[in-house]
Amino acid sequence: MAAARTGTGTGTGAGAAALAASVQDFVVGQQDGRAAEVAAGVKDGSWTVLQLVEALGSSLENTDPRTRGRGIQLLSQVLLQCYSLLQEKEVLHLILFYENRLQDHHLVIPSVLQGLQALSMCELLPSGLAVSVLKAIFQEVHVQSLMQLDRHTVYRIITNFMGTREEGPFVEELFEVTSCYFPIDFTPPPNDPHGIQREDLIMSLRAVLASTAQFAEFLLPLLIEKMDSDLQSAKLDSLQTLTACCAIYGQKELQEFLTSLWSSLRREVFQTASEKVEAECLTALHALSACLSRSVLSSDAEDLLDSFLSTILQDCRHHLCEPDMKLVWPSAKLLQAAAGASIRAYHRVTRSVLPLLLEQYNKHTQSSQRRTILEMLLSFLELKQNWGHVEEDESTLLLLRAPVCSVVFSALTDPSVQLQLVGVRALTVLGSLQGFLSPSDLELVVDHLIRLALHEEDSQSSEAAMEAAGSLAPFYPKVFSERMVPRLQEELQSEPGEESSHHHCSLRQRCLRALAAVSTHTGIVRETVPVLLQHLRKVQKGSQGGDAQEMVSVCQSLHRVALQCQQDVQGCWYYHQTVVPCLLAMAVQAALQESTHRPLGKALLDEEVLAAMVPVISAATTHLSPELAAQSVSHVVPLFLDGEVSFLPQNSFPCSFQPFEHGECLEAQRRLVILLMAFVCSLPRNVAIPQQERLLRELLALSCSCNCSFTATTAAKCFAGLVNKHPAGQQLDEILQLAMNRMEPSLAEGPRRMQALTLLLWVTKALVLRYHPLTSCLTDKLLGLLGDTELGPAAADGFSLLMAETPDVLHKNCHADVRIMFRQRFFTDNVPKLVQGFHSAGPDIKANYLKGLSHVLNHLPKPVLVTELPTLLSLLLEALSCSDRVVQLSTLSCLQPLMLEAPQIMSLHIDTLVTKFLSLASSPTMDVRIAALRCAHALTSLPTVVLLPYKARVIRALAKPLDDKKRLVRREAVAARGEWFLLGSPGR
Repeated sequence: MAAARTGTGTGTGAGAAALAASVQDFVVGQQDGRAAEVAAGVKDGSWTVLQLVEALGSSLENTDPRTRGRGIQLLSQVLLQCYSLLQEKEVLHLILFYENRLQDHHLVIPSVLQGLQALSMCELLPSGLAVSVLKAIFQEVHVQSLMQLDRHTVYRIITNFMGTREEGPFVEELFEVTSCYFPIDFTPPPNDPHGIQREDLIMSLRAVLASTAQFAEFLLPLLIEKMDSDLQSAKLDSLQTLTACCAIYGQKELQEFLTSLWSSLRREVFQTASEKVEAECLTALHALSACLSRSVLSSDAEDLLDSFLSTILQDCRHHLCEPDMKLVWPSAKLLQAAAGASIRAYHRVTRSVLPLLLEQYNKHTQSSQRRTILEMLLSFLELKQNWGHVEEDESTLLLLRAPVCSVVFSALTDPSVQLQLVGVRALTVLGSLQGFLSPSDLELVVDHLIRLALHEEDSQSSEAAMEAAGSLAPFYPKVFSERMVPRLQEELQSEPGEESSHHHCSLRQRCLRALAAVSTHTGIVRETVPVLLQHLRKVQKGSQGGDAQEMVSVCQSLHRVALQCQQDVQGCWYYHQTVVPCLLAMAVQAALQESTHRPLGKALLDEEVLAAMVPVISAATTHLSPELAAQSVSHVVPLFLDGEVSFLPQNSFPCSFQPFEHGECLEAQRRLVILLMAFVCSLPRNVAIPQQERLLRELLALSCSCNCSFTATTAAKCFAGLVNKHPAGQQLDEILQLAMNRMEPSLAEGPRRMQALTLLLWVTKALVLRYHPLTSCLTDKLLGLLGDTELGPAAADGFSLLMAETPDVLHKNCHADVRIMFRQRFFTDNVPKLVQGFHSAGPDIKANYLKGLSHVLNHLPKPVLVTELPTLLSLLLEALSCSDRVVQLSTLSCLQPLMLEAPQIMSLHIDTLVTKFLSLASSPTMDVRIAALRCAHALTSLPTVVLLPYKARVIRALAKPLDDKKRLVRREAVAARGEWFLLGSPGR
């Protein structure tokens, strides 16, 4: 290779002839592929770049610019591949050659620039040549008039030099050739093959403008000028570019322009009607403050951050004293943006602002004014959270601890609910500031939270106090365990006094919710869970039918606690081994008492109560480690299969527990299979279930033979949940075949057809989710049932079950095997069959196919639905004529978002859509009327030119639902009619 570069290689004789022939083919014969061959020859030493130049001699001197251009193009393309092989002397001569060629015909320039791009990447570029090249380009080439590709080549040359060479003296020239495009005003041409968007160009140009601090003296005046523009896009682009520049500028670059920048930012925030512009102004101010905060200050330099913040305080501080005036919040936002940039800026601003706000709070007595002032105070306190606990410079906030706490505590006792809510938020922030609240303050905090949570009439304040308690409890678990939990327990156990029973019931409900809300720390969970379980036992012992709701409330609180401690391994296991055996023991006790005709505890067996226990057990199980889950399942499954009760607390039961045995007296026991479902269907998939095949057979038998639909459905769901997670293989195939053998006769005839359909639906869902091969067989069976006069409507509703998320089993949170895009696959496999079945069905059963189809489409991801819309829209419109309420509702909810997603397609059917929606707006069913009015509202997102012929008709028709007897219908009618009135107005 070295020999090739010095001209002693094989580039004579046959080699020279081959090179000459390749050059001739490229230049005259227009054979572009020859360039790669020539470059390969240079790389392998067959000839040198010098020999290539010699071979190009006649072409480079040709009087025809096209011929010269082809010659230089060949040389440039070879250099782009071989630039690393060049010696320093060769680079020098080539650059001089190319610089001279910049004065050539405009047809030659693109190839010259390509060659210079190749040479700009050479490591052996002699010193000073980078400046020489750039100077030649700026002097000889009008870059702005070049084609886009050639402009890009110039920028690549500049980029290469900036990355590897000394900085040239042409900063202003470089800035001019780039900044002339700012701000970007570009609209992509239709069918643009490059896919370049305006935002791409904006970001690329911004990266160039913000790439060096040397542009500051030219760029900042340009940005200030564009901030004053009437075009919002120019304002936004300027502000975003300023923010980007602040990341690399120092105080030296900003100093001269700070006053003008602040003036522009202040004006925009004080006067703008655009939230976007305001937000970008605040971001830019934050960036300016951060930039000044980073600057290293020498002892004799001016503290620009301090002087800049002083200016902001001078212009904004006095507006904070006018809580009723319009500039109070803009001023507060500006101060917060500046203060939030650094801990130095925060202390400088809050040292001035916080005492002022405290003074103003005490000066103003109206609740609305105090709320505004406290909200501003809160926003500054929230900023402190950005830096956590900082030992130094804490004096400002700590000195104000007493007045700040006093103001917040006074807000908590104010009659105004809105002021109370701000006070609660402020309390949460103060509690999160480490070391801010004293022990006595903390006791007061807890007392206020208890009072608001339990005794404040307004539910908003009560709920806010509970949430605050949950947020603060992890910071102060000892205080909340020792002070709040006992108080809540005392209130929960108190007997009703002179107050009404309704009031006492409401107080108990609040106690239950508060106990759950505060259980955000393992230490507190160990205190609250026994209290909740104790109350549940108390309710059970004295339960009559009316106590079911209180049991549900306890379960809801237990569920919330379970969710809050799922991520803590120890807390999760404590909760599981405490709560799950207790609930099972209470349920078994109640079921056995029912079996022996003892009435106590009957409310616990209500479907509503058992259903409320399901999420408690499920949430307590889903996050267990496999080892602990295996330990637990070894107790629970034998309980249900063999009546093994030894692990249950208080396990002295009046008779044996046999939920899978037959007999009318065991009906109550069989209902508890729902608790088994909650447990085993929430286990991680890698946890082995003891006696699983026996358990599956028992569940299958129960789902097919039980007289109680609640129990049969629960057994079917449990069976399906286990089948979904069962490893593929012979055992699964056998159990599925057994299920088919049990289902088919029952589906054909007999009194248990509906139970068999329920089992079919749940098993089908279990297999659809995991793409099991038997899926198509089961879905075909379900499709066949749509023509059944007895089961058809229920089978159609079953398609909703197959596509929807189910809350208790067969979802990802309980570790079910759910494949991605299962809905799309189900759509592809079955919708054509539904459409075909609809067209061939008799008039009495067409509605079943429409209902099934609308359920599938309603749960399909909208992008998928849009692609299939042209073939399905006519069927959806026909579905609107169906008298079935479920079909109407499902179809309307499917169509509503499509107005926005596929306006062009929907516009083709505007006449039918308007007619159908207005007709259904008078439906006897309130839900249908509301859905139809929402669709009529959504129509206004279609092109205005399509809608205008219908405007008068729709406005007249929408006058009728304005007088509807239902308020929700009237509200939708007002919203829809208002949009139709505005249709075609200026600015719409």
